[in-house]
Amino acid sequence: MRVLAAGDHFVSPALLETCLREETGDSDDAAGLDIRRLTLPWPVEPFGPVGGVREASGDEETLIKSLDGVEVCLTQMAPFTEAVFAAAPDLRLVAVCRGGPVNVDLAAATRAGVAVTYAPGRNASAAAEYAVGMILAAMRHIPHADAELHAGSWRGDLYAYDKAGLELSGTAVGLVGYGAIGRIVARVLRAFGARVLVSDPYADAGALAEDGVTPLDLDDLLRASSVVSLHARLTPETRHLIDARRLALLPHGAVLVNTARGELLDHEPLPAALADGRLRAVALDVYDVEPPPADWALRGVPGVVATPHLAGATRQTAERAARIVAGEAARHLRGLPPEHPANPEAAGGRS
Repeated sequence: MRVLAAGDHFVSPALLETCLREETGDSDDAAGLDIRRLTLPWPVEPFGPVGGVREASGDEETLIKSLDGVEVCLTQMAPFTEAVFAAAPDLRLVAVCRGGPVNVDLAAATRAGVAVTYAPGRNASAAAEYAVGMILAAMRHIPHADAELHAGSWRGDLYAYDKAGLELSGTAVGLVGYGAIGRIVARVLRAFGARVLVSDPYADAGALAEDGVTPLDLDDLLRASSVVSLHARLTPETRHLIDARRLALLPHGAVLVNTARGELLDHEPLPAALADGRLRAVALDVYDVEPPPADWALRGVPGVVATPHLAGATRQTAERAARIVAGEAARHLRGLPPEHPANPEAAGGRS
């Protein structure tokens, strides 16, 4: 079987190949697998729209050339567009190392009879830990105080009552979205003594009760939360889920954290909300435009913690993702259906 390991500088082609050989029991010198490697430029170069898919790295032409005779592709960011599927008649499976196959035109894949799988939960621990870190950083002025000290300023005034940070203990923290990441965040926050509120119309009622969190309508959650952290998926319905109207529902001096997807949040009203004190702090790892432009309105604004989309950046995430998709390829080789199908209707393959 000819396989393309279309990795990048995070989930490398070598890592994908190693995991696939381990999952299939195929040694380096065995003839069972013909594995080709392709290195895509992410994250050295930002991902973006390519040929109709929303988040991809590389270009269609290079991918098409690399897919000659390939039956299975393991990838994280390769742009699997309609043109790519049309030019790759031997392709049967695309296994994506992400929580959703946003770099794949699923409709085109299904029409072509190509099964698509993905890696749910591969970065849940990493993203949850990062979200909690961003919450603490924003509540306690950690990045600002660090930068000031390195610049030679001892900010003892941050101990003054009107500038002092906030504790998680006893604080109402609202989580918008309650999937795998949100549940881990909730457990950590409750260990700190926070009161955790949840808004997610699709959350399992049993899971909410088991976790000891309080479900609320989104508007009610915003009114009741001193800290809000976003963990929802981006869909047409959730784009700008938190807009100017909903920001105005927050109590004065609230903290807002987004480590999920930039477009969940309308960024335009943020400067005003920070200036008038509605928001005490904002912590962002994702943005409506990535990277933010040179004239970004929040650059250098006090109370803004900003990092370059790093929530999922752990070695364990890369290794876990590679292992999951390698397992899917091994199942395909054995004639078994995928465990994480994105388009189950394509399971029958090409006609």
